[in-house]
Amino acid sequence: MTDELGERLRAAWVADSADALVDVGCDLAEEGRQEEAEECFRRAVALGEDWVWFNVGNTVRELGRPQEAVVAYERALTAGETDAWLNLGAVLEELGDLSGAMRAYSRAGEDAGDPEGFLRLAQLLHEQGEQGSAEAAAQRAAETGHLPAVGLLASWRWERTRDVALEPALREGSAVSGSARADLAQLLIETGRRDEARAELERGAKLGQRECWLPLGNLHAGDDLPDPADAPDGEPAAVDLAAAEDAYRAGIAAGDTHCHHNLGVLLLQRGDATAAEEEFRAGADAGDELAQRALRRLQGPGTG
Repeated sequence: MTDELGERLRAAWVADSADALVDVGCDLAEEGRQEEAEECFRRAVALGEDWVWFNVGNTVRELGRPQEAVVAYERALTAGETDAWLNLGAVLEELGDLSGAMRAYSRAGEDAGDPEGFLRLAQLLHEQGEQGSAEAAAQRAAETGHLPAVGLLASWRWERTRDVALEPALREGSAVSGSARADLAQLLIETGRRDEARAELERGAKLGQRECWLPLGNLHAGDDLPDPADAPDGEPAAVDLAAAEDAYRAGIAAGDTHCHHNLGVLLLQRGDATAAEEEFRAGADAGDELAQRALRRLQGPGTG
């Protein structure tokens, strides 16, 4: 805690000013001093600022007390702090109360006008297999110009329809969504624009969109099309296995565990079965079914 912050804290307590307590509490929370922040926020509540239960909820959530956070957010909502709906939904989702989370996310969109609420509702509905309802919720967020929702909705629709008319939406969403950029690249490949696809993936990789590394590696490896005959004018795709390996390794470093499988395949083709097995095992341990199957095939019958 800086001397200035300490002086402000003491002054807020002496003055018994709710506004000052909230201000210094927020700064304490930003510096990781959650316990002191909680004390400030609870004192502000005691002084009659019931909406500050929202800040109490944020603080106790950071302190690993989610059930208390639920109670605090509900009290904030009672006080009219509708921004608490989104945070309440997140805590309920963490606690496994998916129906409660979906209701809270819906209210975040409806009552607080927060498109992120509709987006998170869409994601939960998608996970539950309710694709129609998921797209409807994402559409409501996208209509506000919320770019993450624009990208997500475009990706879902591309994966379902392969409609090239989705290109503008994928381009718009790619600004914030690696998945949208990867899907845009696939659309470009399928419409004969491989160089543009590579440029998009390279741009996404530089922006830290980890979803771009795997398709970039596949493009370098010549595996982005199901059959060489599908390439424009029947021309075979250019292959750069060194660049493909670099892309897969960069994807792994960025946290895309699916890259282990593709790197393993490349290493196996090179004749390095030992290194390939290590990659397949790493992917399998991370839950990648392709890597699990590849590991079983490499190890042979009877290996489980």
